[in-house]
Amino acid sequence: MNRRDFLFHSGGGLGGLALAALLGADRARADGGVHHKPKAKRVVQLFMAGGASHIDLFDFKPELVKRHGQEANFGEQVEAFQNGLGPWLKPVWEFKPYGKCGKRLGEVVAPLGGVIDELAFVHNMVGKTGVHSQGTLLQATGFNRPGFPGMGCWVSYGLGTLNANLPTFVVLPDHRGLASNGTKNWDSAFLPAQHQGTAIYPGTKTPIEDLFPDERATFVTPESDQAGGALLARLNRQHLATRVGDERLEARIKSYELAAKMQLAAPDALDLSRETKETLKLYGLDHGKGTFDKDINPVEETDYFGRKCLVARRLLERGVRFVQIWSGNDNGFPRRNWDSHEDVKRDHGPLAHGMARGAAALIADLKRTGLLDDTIVLWTTEFGRMPSSQGGKGRDHNPYCFTNWLCGGGIKGGTTHGPSDDFGYKPADRKSPTEVYDIHATVLHLLGIDHTKLTVRHNGIDRRLTDVHGHVINELIA
Repeated sequence: MNRRDFLFHSGGGLGGLALAALLGADRARADGGVHHKPKAKRVVQLFMAGGASHIDLFDFKPELVKRHGQEANFGEQVEAFQNGLGPWLKPVWEFKPYGKCGKRLGEVVAPLGGVIDELAFVHNMVGKTGVHSQGTLLQATGFNRPGFPGMGCWVSYGLGTLNANLPTFVVLPDHRGLASNGTKNWDSAFLPAQHQGTAIYPGTKTPIEDLFPDERATFVTPESDQAGGALLARLNRQHLATRVGDERLEARIKSYELAAKMQLAAPDALDLSRETKETLKLYGLDHGKGTFDKDINPVEETDYFGRKCLVARRLLERGVRFVQIWSGNDNGFPRRNWDSHEDVKRDHGPLAHGMARGAAALIADLKRTGLLDDTIVLWTTEFGRMPSSQGGKGRDHNPYCFTNWLCGGGIKGGTTHGPSDDFGYKPADRKSPTEVYDIHATVLHLLGIDHTKLTVRHNGIDRRLTDVHGHVINELIA
């Protein structure tokens, strides 16, 4: 008799919740670090969908200023995604130094200057493809094809929950729609389903889909809802007792039970009316507008991104382990993402300003509350943009080099790791680039997890977030 059968038979059908808790405890072994003492407990991942331009925001290249308008000579054959090999294009915004570290930032992300000494930049990131869907999956799941768990799913699986009344992994999508791959970016794949991301839309009429009965269903009362939930739980446990070892049933039972708890906990977490005027101003939510202009604009982008960042802080302080914030939806026109083929200044401008204001506020707020000490903030995108121009004002995809930055949770702030070359086209040291596996390995390490040991047997292979790759970037660790 295996362990699972023993628990069922000796417990007389204790129920899915108790069993799942026991199994979860066995996987996690010790909350706060399964392999070594952690520096962090939680993560916020900021994902810029579409391919944010490193050379216009964070990675200043004087050589592009010097050679602006000249023919782009890469010195080698270049495979472009579209026809994006026009003349060299200088950064579309001026760069200025900030903080004690003197890191230069494009003026559109100037709000990050106030927290720049907390940030660690990685400028030699490389991808595997210039295709949005594959590049996004690679950064989100560690694989450039579907069917693998999101990063937050692995963290949930490895560490478990800090608050049984809220999901361990929460996703805050762009209000306009999902990015490439949609929900596959946070799907649990072959991990138990309770580890998948739960999508929440702050500021909308229904932030969490199907959490409460439809307002037209007047026959549903709190009492009848509770009674129905109790009956469902009893039937589920009876059903589970006759189907030993079905993890799908366990996950479904846990999701129902969590949903019932969220009916009390989630509204409180999403209620921004309890925040002070000073806090709302910090996140750019004091603009007083009820509607926004039709054209994409900085005030609207600040509102949406800042609101998600403030909700993220409220979720983190209530025990949510992993929060993923998205900026930008899938391809569409006019651009509402970071895929600036036509006009970087027009498209990146509002998005970048909103992102920088919200992210800077989140970091400052986490530091004020003491949460930054054990919270990792990770900024990423699927790839960068080319140093050459496309159509005069745009930039093509660049999977050969782009930027990530991190802060908090054991990260050494005010530092830069892995420079790019003089044009921001490829890593300066092409033999030693940084890959997403290294970022994932480093984040897991700070959470107390050895990335090579957090594995799940699937289809005859021990799968992990970092596949068969990844090295901890010790230079980033304080």
